[in-house]
Amino acid sequence: MDSRVSELFGGCCRPAGCGTGGALRGRGGAAPGGGGGSGSKTKKKNGRSRGGKANNPPYLPPEAEDGNIEYKLKLVNPSQYRFEHLVTQMKWRLQEGRGEAVYQIGVEDNGLLVGLSEEEMRASLKTLRRMAEKVGADITVLREREVDYDSDVPRKITEVLVRKVPDNQQFLDLRVAVLGNVDSGKSTLLGVLTQGELDNGRGRARLNLFRHLHEIQSGRTSSISFEILGFNSKGEVVNYSDSRTAEEICESSSKMITFIDLAGHHKYLKTTIFGLTSYCPDFAMLVVSANTGIAGTTREHLGLAMALKVPFFIVISKVDLCSRATVERTVKQLERILKQPGCNKLPLLVNSDDDAVTAAQQFAQSPNITPIFTLSSVSGENLDLLKVFLNILPPLTNSKEQEELMQQLTEFQVDEIYTVPEVGTVVGGTLSSGICREGENLVVGPTDDGKFLRLKVCSIQRNRSACRVLRAGQAATLALGPFDRSLLRKGMVMVSPEMNPTICSVFEAEIVLLFHATTFRKGFQVTVHVGNVRQTAIVEKIHGKDKLRTGEKAVVRFRFIKHPEYLKIGAKLLFREGVTKGIGHVTDLQAITTKENGLEESLGPGQLNF
Repeated sequence: MDSRVSELFGGCCRPAGCGTGGALRGRGGAAPGGGGGSGSKTKKKNGRSRGGKANNPPYLPPEAEDGNIEYKLKLVNPSQYRFEHLVTQMKWRLQEGRGEAVYQIGVEDNGLLVGLSEEEMRASLKTLRRMAEKVGADITVLREREVDYDSDVPRKITEVLVRKVPDNQQFLDLRVAVLGNVDSGKSTLLGVLTQGELDNGRGRARLNLFRHLHEIQSGRTSSISFEILGFNSKGEVVNYSDSRTAEEICESSSKMITFIDLAGHHKYLKTTIFGLTSYCPDFAMLVVSANTGIAGTTREHLGLAMALKVPFFIVISKVDLCSRATVERTVKQLERILKQPGCNKLPLLVNSDDDAVTAAQQFAQSPNITPIFTLSSVSGENLDLLKVFLNILPPLTNSKEQEELMQQLTEFQVDEIYTVPEVGTVVGGTLSSGICREGENLVVGPTDDGKFLRLKVCSIQRNRSACRVLRAGQAATLALGPFDRSLLRKGMVMVSPEMNPTICSVFEAEIVLLFHATTFRKGFQVTVHVGNVRQTAIVEKIHGKDKLRTGEKAVVRFRFIKHPEYLKIGAKLLFREGVTKGIGHVTDLQAITTKENGLEESLGPGQLNF
């Protein structure tokens, strides 16, 4: 698929008509949003003629042992032993979902939608509420659906969200990168979501998001900013309305969405790429203006999200400015691009709360699903549907993967560097692995000559509130006290002194050339992005070939032209230079040894020799 992503960068758009949507609907169970041919196939296969409604397939996928989704036919007056077993089961599902679980009441383990009567459903929900209270969780009914069977008594199934803040952390945190062309309404949408007030049509909502005077004057984002939106255990929005502070939002929320507002203008593309590669977003939100459609950098941002394998959903903004026909034309334009062979996505237009719930669950389970929202930041139309979606959106990693990362040695990526009065030097970034505590001693590097320097973590803040322990996958700022800021730069790592970090100036990567006007040869200079590393590198060798053209693959040897960097084999790589773009992954490192780098001769009192 990667080689076909080049269509999104090269500016050419293949026509639709490849039948992608139909092919995706036929895979593994019912199509998202219900209905479809797969439901009728299931009925025929099992010899059942009891048909549900058109939007209610008679089967869900069979219950999985892992994951945070649990099916229960009924929970009516369980014995004490059975109740304790159910509570233990709920704890497991909450652990799998890192504090969130979804219960489908009225569904058999094989996925058959049986449904319950009104009285049975009331008793089952009462038992579920008792179970949640036992583990310290809250429940929220997401939706109810009637099931038509031969019985004259109306029967229905209920979908319930169970949420509990995990004991070992403050809240569940998801990072969402915001992409889209300049003037598509990205910052305004974030301002409306996080401030709780609609825009006045002239950009008032976005003013609190800007970091520089020239951004306020031009109305264009040029830097990376972070905004938070919280949800409490009952699924209610917690934001800056009612004069809340960031600390109050963190204390009141059991789930936090951190939006990474990126630049839309093409001249700030390197900042946007850095935000996508360095901050490790869980999801991306591509904002498209309804009145201009797919214009400017929209296609390029879509290609970046796909190249870096970041799951994305689409928000069509400014629907209040144009007619319904114009909005529909923009939706069809997006659907046509998403169904191209290079994308192979299945668009899912969200028009109701039920659609939003379905979209959130299907989006996390299948990488092919792409929800599309149409909304207005001025009138507030369909804004609640996006909030429902964000509230239910589950994390991509389960608790087991999180535990494995936490068992490794500490590694923190340095993305931002500040000097704060009365605090000293502060670095911002993401903890890739391990656990970081206040007062911990780490080493930071590599410096320009490949050395690592000792330092101490004085304090930690997450989402502008104090935090004593930082766990793998979490983003935070670390105060380093009197440490000299001039010794730090973006792209460094802070690691445990026990780790033996691999630094290199020369590395090899298997790449796909997404777009290049002529031929890609030895001696070509490109800007390489690998995680939080961003540096110019020169092409030293193309294995097995003299040159590369658009769409071709090869193993290429690069050399950084300025200083060595900390890289890992298998890390995703993206390089660019003008219109030239390519993606790939690191396959080999030519590590710099101690003698090669002259560390033995030049060690100072604050430096470590690896």
